[in-house]
Amino acid sequence: MKDGFVKVAALTPKIKVADVEYNADQIKQHIKEASSKGAKILVFPELVLSGYTAHDLFAQKILLDKCAEKLSELADFSTDYDSLIFIGLPFEKDGKLYNAAAVLHQGSILAIIPKTYLPNYGEFYEARHFTRGNAAVETIVFNGMEIPFGTNILFESDALPSGLMVAAEICEDAWVLNPPSLKAAAAGANLVVNLSASNEIIGKDDFRRTMLSALSARMLAAYVYCSAGEGESTQDLVFGGHNIITQNGAILAESQLFRNEITYADVDIERLNAERRRMNTFEITSETEYLRVPFSFVGSETKLSFKPDRFPFVPDDEENRNRRCDEVLTIQAMGLKKRLAHICTKCAVIGISGGLDSTLALLVTARAFDSLHLDRKGIIAVTMPGFGTTDRTYTNAVTLVKTLGVTLKEISIVKSVRQHFEDIGQDENVHDVTYENCQARERTQILMDIANKYNGIVIGTGDMSELALGWATYNGDHMSMYGVNSGVPKTLVRHLVRYYADNCGDKTLKKVLLDVLDTPVSPELLPPDKDGKIAQQTEDLVGPYELHDFFLYYILRFGFRPSKVYRLAKLAFKGVYDVATIRKWLQSFYRRFFTQQFKRSCLPDGPKVGTIAVSPRGDLRMPSDAAATIWLKEAEKLK
Repeated sequence: MKDGFVKVAALTPKIKVADVEYNADQIKQHIKEASSKGAKILVFPELVLSGYTAHDLFAQKILLDKCAEKLSELADFSTDYDSLIFIGLPFEKDGKLYNAAAVLHQGSILAIIPKTYLPNYGEFYEARHFTRGNAAVETIVFNGMEIPFGTNILFESDALPSGLMVAAEICEDAWVLNPPSLKAAAAGANLVVNLSASNEIIGKDDFRRTMLSALSARMLAAYVYCSAGEGESTQDLVFGGHNIITQNGAILAESQLFRNEITYADVDIERLNAERRRMNTFEITSETEYLRVPFSFVGSETKLSFKPDRFPFVPDDEENRNRRCDEVLTIQAMGLKKRLAHICTKCAVIGISGGLDSTLALLVTARAFDSLHLDRKGIIAVTMPGFGTTDRTYTNAVTLVKTLGVTLKEISIVKSVRQHFEDIGQDENVHDVTYENCQARERTQILMDIANKYNGIVIGTGDMSELALGWATYNGDHMSMYGVNSGVPKTLVRHLVRYYADNCGDKTLKKVLLDVLDTPVSPELLPPDKDGKIAQQTEDLVGPYELHDFFLYYILRFGFRPSKVYRLAKLAFKGVYDVATIRKWLQSFYRRFFTQQFKRSCLPDGPKVGTIAVSPRGDLRMPSDAAATIWLKEAEKLK
């Protein structure tokens, strides 16, 4: 369970109704297989030991006795397996029969949890056989062992510093108005298992996915749902073995219908707990009525079987990605629209370089003007050639401006910057940070003054990734009157421009946008090479943006420590970057992120578009003088 990961499994064996011995053997085989894969939480279907469809055979004493006998045998069998195991069975207590889940761990029966809600409608008639479970926990004696019995039981592991707490419910319990799991989550449960026997009818699988995803999101928990499958009686019903594992609204894994599969997923308990800490409205109550049963795992390492997404800000699926891109562009444009309308201006000034960020900002500004029914001529796009400007970026900038129908101004900064060099005693041949920043600040001064001249505002072009790294000249490109890209990471900027190109319906515009996408990212503050091509490429200096965006997501969104971020990055970028490269840029990210907070502390307004932002007025209220010592020490020890 290193780094908060725990492998879970939903296991649907092929059973024989009422053949308890056969079913117990199948359960053993599945425990053995899942344990060999490193699964720590094992969940079997509802009444798996007897079969859910045994119906009136539940009244047969021999069936109940055989289930009790095999439960004891399975408990002994679990001694050799480092797992928490949930098995469904009919359980008799005080002359009443309960639809129950037995919880096994390393040779012991930790508890028996009865089902709370017994469906007695449609195809279900459980109340014919079973008694409703009681929340109050009592102690029963089974085979000479004292065992807690009741619904209000939580299983608490000491294997994680941040805590794993497991709760269980059974099938219908999840479908009701007030599921028991909600109360358990409020008491601290962050992983809920459900032993189910949900039959298949048309459309029920879609409803099940939606319901369980929403339930796990509401609880900020993981949810392991295991359903009965082939082997149950098909006299009137068919069971599909639909296993679903969700985590905070996202489906991590799902079985195919009618396959009787073992479904695995790696649940991230640290991530769930981080989300609960972040959401101060998620309140954990001190539920004294819950019995907390301790357990521990012998092994500490969870071998991860999933590969984290290399681009956490960008959906993999094209349809979702396109929808997300359109939504982001709309949020950006609507933010700017409100600002323009509020200050009653019909003019926006933007520096256009032919690069990605300024291109996106111009597209957003045009969209905002269109929504206000303003003439695009009110957008003043200023190209400011300098010492590093190349023919390619200059041509793209001019073509873009003309195609969009906005006003173009060209102002060379060479003469004014040379005068400034003379004023401050800067040697033009010394290409240091002063050489670069003089150009950036000159461009900003020009934009600000033009905005004053035409009663407009300067539109900022810098993106969130640059702000996280501090890759901006303080009071240069760092400054504007409204930063439309400030909530957009670099990896998403590319897809936004690509989406616009694919959907603009203008061949000339599409062609120039695609060439902008193909141009290396550069501030163009150093002279071109001997062939007239860009000599200064940003990612050679600060590192690959896809790595930095990955780091940014997991560090800010979930507060993961360096070792965990590194572990995830190695999986995500395997075959793309070697471990030394990942380690180098992770260390660089932490150094830059901490030392450059002073730039983020005085950012202009700009719209938040995703779950992460670096605005000092919202998501990142961080002191400019915070020390990165403990983060860097851990990052420097990574192997």
